[in-house]
Amino acid sequence: MKFTEEKLEHAYIELLEQEGYPHHLGNTLSSSEDDVIIEDDFVDYLLSRYENQQLTKTEAQSILLQLKTLPASDLYETNKTIIRWLADGFILKRENRSKKDIHIELIDYKGLEAQMKSQDLDIIVAEPQEQYNTGFNNYKFVNQLEITGTNNQMRIPDGILYINGLPIVVFEFKSAIREEAT
Repeated sequence: MKFTEEKLEHAYIELLEQEGYPHHLGNTLSSSEDDVIIEDDFVDYLLSRYENQQLTKTEAQSILLQLKTLPASDLYETNKTIIRWLADGFILKRENRSKKDIHIELIDYKGLEAQMKSQDLDIIVAEPQEQYNTGFNNYKFVNQLEITGTNNQMRIPDGILYINGLPIVVFEFKSAIREEAT
């Protein structure tokens, strides 16, 4: 019995589902073919995460628009910006200037240090430790999502790991038994 790319893909789906990443087929998502962000998940995350700061839907949509309009002409700089926003967050200037600006995090890291299981890693905490709350984060593993890129070129990654509607990891499975696979 050959271990094909399809079997490898299904093995990853099963492993990720065991870790709490629900699986979705690409054609079941309600997004356009040229957009890789799951917009509803992204906006829902922002609205629930920043509900106490009364983030508005318009403000959440403006953050989404900022992400979507980063220039593709300088991919290196755009990727640096996205990674910085993922790691450090950014300050959102409120539409209502009388409200305090909000520090926005695209992934909720609060309490994450409690999830680290390595005994070799020293942790120094200046604030009281909090339990890692995965309630705000929305995880999805999507396979076979059709994406239309530049020049209407169709791409279908084998899998994409999403956190809060943002594509964080792209999987392209290759069979180890196919010598011609690149």
